[in-house]
Amino acid sequence: MPFDSTGKISFDHIYTAPDPRPFFGTLKRVGYHIPQLAKPYFAKLIAEHHAERPTVLDVGCSYGVNAALQRCGATMDDLYAHYTDPAVRALNHAALVEADRKRVRSGNPRFYGLDSSAPALEYALSAGFLDEAIHADFERDDPDGTQQKLLDDVDLVISTGCVGYVTEKTLTRIARGSRPWMAHFVLRMFSYEPIAESLAELGYETAGVEGVFRQRQFASAEEQTQILDTLSAAGVDPTGLESDGWLYARLYVSRPEGSAAELAARLETSEQEG
Repeated sequence: MPFDSTGKISFDHIYTAPDPRPFFGTLKRVGYHIPQLAKPYFAKLIAEHHAERPTVLDVGCSYGVNAALQRCGATMDDLYAHYTDPAVRALNHAALVEADRKRVRSGNPRFYGLDSSAPALEYALSAGFLDEAIHADFERDDPDGTQQKLLDDVDLVISTGCVGYVTEKTLTRIARGSRPWMAHFVLRMFSYEPIAESLAELGYETAGVEGVFRQRQFASAEEQTQILDTLSAAGVDPTGLESDGWLYARLYVSRPEGSAAELAARLETSEQEG
C-alpha cells in the first residue's frame, strides 16, 4: 500500500466503494477500534448537552461508523462480524442497505456527516445511519447556503481520526455557525494546538482528557518506522506506546461557553465509574 504525506499507510481506496464492506474488511486486519473507544465519551457528551435533541456532526464520517455504533447499539466487533460475514458479503447493494436499515434504532440524537467521499455519504444516508450529509471540502471552500443551514443546526462536532488531514480551516468554518461543542480524537503525531488557538479566537476554551486511546495497529514495520520518525520530530515520546506497535490518540474537547476543563474532568470521572 502507498504512504500518505504524514508517513501513514494510505487507505483512500476503502472510502470510495459503494458500501462499507471493503472498509471493514481492511480495517479489521489492523485492529481499528478507536470509534469503539470513543463511543462512551460521545454518548456522555450527548447526554451532557443542554439541547433537548442534540444534532451531532461527525467530521470525516466515512460510512457513518460513529453514528452506526450509537444508533444500532453495536460494537466495532459487531460491525466487523456483520460486514465480513460471507452471507452478508454475498448480498447485492439493495439487500445490504435493507439489512442495515433494520439495525437502526430511532430516536435521539440527530446525526449529520461531513466527508469528501460521496459514495460513503450516500451509503450512510441510505442505510439510515445519518439524517443529513454534507459532501464538501471545508479545507478549501466556505460552506454554501444549503450547507450553512445544516451547520447552523449542529450542537456537537465529533471526529475519530480526521484531525491532521482536517485542520483549523475546516473546524473554524463549522464553529462560526451554531458555536457547537467539539470532541476530537487526535493521533499523537498531530498537534491540536493550531485548532485550539483558532477556536479561542471565536471564544472557545479547549482541554485535553487524560489518557491515550489505541487507534489501530501499524500496517507494516515500514509504517511504524516512519511514524516513529514523525513523532520524534514533533518531540513526542513513543516509548511504551507507538514503539510497541499501535497508533495512539488523545481526546480534546472544545467548548464555546462554560469550562472545557470541567467538561473534560466529568468525562474522565464518568469513564472511570463505567
